[in-house]
Parts: sequence; C-alpha cells; structure tokens
Amino acid sequence: MDRFDAMRVFCRIVERRSFTRAAEDLGLPRSSVTDAVKELENRLGVRLLQRTTRHVSPTLDGEAYRQRCLRLIADLEEAEGAFAGATPRGPLHVAVHPTLASHFIVPHLPGFLSDHPGVEFFLGEGDRYVDLVREGFDCAVRVGGLADSGELVARRLAALEEATCASPAYLARHGTPRDIDALGDHCMVGFRSSATGAVLPLEFTIAGKVRAVALPSSITVGGAETYAAAARAGLGLIQAPRYRLEEDFRRGALVPILEATPPTSTPVSVVYPRAKHLSPRLRVFIDWLTARFRIGTAAAG
Repeated sequence: MDRFDAMRVFCRIVERRSFTRAAEDLGLPRSSVTDAVKELENRLGVRLLQRTTRHVSPTLDGEAYRQRCLRLIADLEEAEGAFAGATPRGPLHVAVHPTLASHFIVPHLPGFLSDHPGVEFFLGEGDRYVDLVREGFDCAVRVGGLADSGELVARRLAALEEATCASPAYLARHGTPRDIDALGDHCMVGFRSSATGAVLPLEFTIAGKVRAVALPSSITVGGAETYAAAARAGLGLIQAPRYRLEEDFRRGALVPILEATPPTSTPVSVVYPRAKHLSPRLRVFIDWLTARFRIGTAAAG
C-alpha cells in the first residue's frame, strides 16, 4: 500500500472510529487496514491512535497528522481532478430518505452508473439524521431547513410543493374544513422531527405569511411511510410533499384539502463535510443529482 493510500486508510479509521468499519467502507481486509496504520506509526515514530474495546480515537499527534493528511489528499485529488480525463472511481456512500431515493434517484441510477462504471455506489436509506463524518458517508440528501454549520457544505436541490390532506373516512367523521379557522374540531397525525425531536405543527400560507397550527394528535410517528399510512387509516390530517401523495390522490385513499392556503414548500439539499475534498466521483454525483431534481420537480409541476 503506498503512502497516500495509507493516509486515506488512517483518515477513514478516525472518521469511523473503527478499524472494521473503515475496512468495510474501503473494501479492504481488516488486516490490511491494521498493517497500514502500523507502517505509518513506525515510519513517523509516534503513536497515532488510541484503541479501546469500544472505539478508536486519534492521539494528539494523530489528530495533527490527520489534518495534514486531509490537506495532502485534497491537493492530490484536486490535481488529478483538474484534468478532463480524470475518471470518477471508488466508493460513494450517500445517505438519503427512502421516498426521495425511490422517486428521484433509484429509477435513474442505471444511467449514472453506465456513465461512471468506476463508481461503487452505496445508498443508505432512513428517516434518521445521520452524522456524515462519524458514519462514513460522502454526502446526504436532507429535507427541510438546515442549521448553520461550519462543518458542512450545502447545495440546494429543489423546493418540494406540499399538500394538506386526510382520508375520506376521516373527513366523513369530522367534516371537510373550508379554512384554517374551521380546524378547531380536527386532529393531526403528529410527526416528530429526527433533527430536533420536536413534533412539527401544520403550516399554512395566508397572504404571503406563514401561520403554524398545532392540532391535537392521538398518534405521533417518526417515519414518512408511517405518517402517510396513519392518514390513510383516518387518524388525522397530514402535510407532506405532493409528489409522495399523488398516487393516494389518484386512488382516492387521501383527499387534498385547504388548497387555497398551502403549506410552505420543503427545501431539499445535498450536504457534504467541508473537510472532505469534493472528489471527482462526488462532484459528478452532485451535478447529476441536481439535474435529476430539476427534471423531477419540473415534471411534477
């Protein structure tokens, strides 16, 4: 293993806090990862990592060396990527919400992988808020507003149109509200944000201003699929991106309401660690992803 590859291995171990996870990410035997660190420590004459039964962390020398490694690796990848003939290759780990993945990404992945056969794509799906660096992801597609962070770089992909809806059975029991002042006898399906832990209120736009309305709820969920399923079961009003609801609207499983006062649009962004250089494989994926969302949202509109 050459010196730059050993540096990459060392940096991934620190990011993942694990020899085993770093080896899995890089597609290497664990013994190769262990040997790479030993060779670095022998060459430098210092201990780079502290090992316990639970996790691995850098020593003071190790952290200082990691920062220099990151700069050197970034310079090397930038130099290689500056040439038109640079080929995107290697593992690409992307965290994304399952419904976004199934609608905007997976159906079109064959074309991306055909254009870039050297990219080894891993798609991590889930509703929870992942730590990109600690969990070894190159980037994540995130829904909603982003907290200010000096650690992440963000690129806006789209603003998804949202809708308010309920099941026919629910509306038969509670009536169809004509405006938000008629919501006093209604309830909502609570949705708990994975980023903040708070239950999100319903939002309505009236004369350009946003009004938040928190209704009682008999059930609170933390996943998008369960959220929609609870609405289909007649457990309350929900608000979700319209692209996810269109099939329910066509089948009559859910009915859009209060369309004159729609929810605010939901921003979707791709984020990646500031300390991680934008490698050729990550750059082409973000450019492709931006185009896919532009095409997909235009078609939905």
